[in-house]
Amino acid sequence: MEKPALVASDVDGTILGTNERVSEYTTRAVGRVLAGGTPFILVSGRPPRWIPRIANAIGATGYAVCANGAVLYDVGADRVIWQRGISPVRLSDLGKALSTALPGSTVAAERVGARASDVETFVAEEAYRHAWPDSHDVAPRAEVLGHTAVKLLVRHTGMTSAEMAAAATAVLGDEFAITYSTNAGLIEVSERNVTKATGLADVAERLGVAAANVIAFGDMPNDIPLLRWAGHGVAMANAHHELLAVADEVTESNDRDGVAQVLERWF
Repeated sequence: MEKPALVASDVDGTILGTNERVSEYTTRAVGRVLAGGTPFILVSGRPPRWIPRIANAIGATGYAVCANGAVLYDVGADRVIWQRGISPVRLSDLGKALSTALPGSTVAAERVGARASDVETFVAEEAYRHAWPDSHDVAPRAEVLGHTAVKLLVRHTGMTSAEMAAAATAVLGDEFAITYSTNAGLIEVSERNVTKATGLADVAERLGVAAANVIAFGDMPNDIPLLRWAGHGVAMANAHHELLAVADEVTESNDRDGVAQVLERWF
C-alpha cells in the first residue's frame, strides 16, 4: 500500500512484548509516525483504565478504541467519548443463555466511567478466576449482570476459548458479538455488531480517513474484524491461526518489533 494515513495497533501480543512493555525500537518508530502527523490509534480489548500507561509510553495522545470496540476514549483529555454497553435486561438474557451454552462457567463485567481516572468497576462472581493478573470486586451473579457493562467476560477453566466461543455462538447466534484474546478458557461478549472494526471506523470517519488508507496490526481472533476492515491488515508472527488466515501480511513477532519493522517502510 501507499503511505498509510492512519495506523492502528492492538496492544497485547502486538505492540507490547511478552514483558508487558513497548520496546525502545518500537517506541521510536511510533514517534516517527506521530511526528509526521499520522494518527497512531491503540485498538484494544482492554478498558480505558489500562490505556494511559501504554499511550504515555509511546507518546500517543489521541483516540483509543477500547473494550473490543465498545468504548472510544480520548487519551489526551482523559475522556470517554462514547460507550456501547449491554443493558441489564440484555445481560440477564445473556446470563440465562450462557447457563445453557456453557454450564459451569462464571462471569465478570467491565463497567466504564466518564474518564479512565474514574473508579471503574470490574466485578465478578466469587468463583471467577481471571485468565491474567487483575483485581476485581466480588458480587453475586445477579449484581454482576445488574448494571450496564461494556463487556461481559465468561470463564470456563475446563475448556479452551475456541471451544467456548463455538458453544456460545451455537446458542446465541449473532445476538451478541463473541470473541476472545487468549485461548485459556475466556471469551469476551459485547453488544451485537460491536467490534474493533466498528470502533476504528468511527475514529477514521472523525479524522477523514478512508479504510483503504488504514494499516492495522493484531494477533488474536478479536482482531479479525479489524484486519478485514483496514486497507492493509498485518498479523504478528505469534498470531492465532485464524488471524493469520485473514491477514494481508505477516510480520515478525511482538518480541521482535514486528510493528516497527513494517512501519519503517514509510516512517
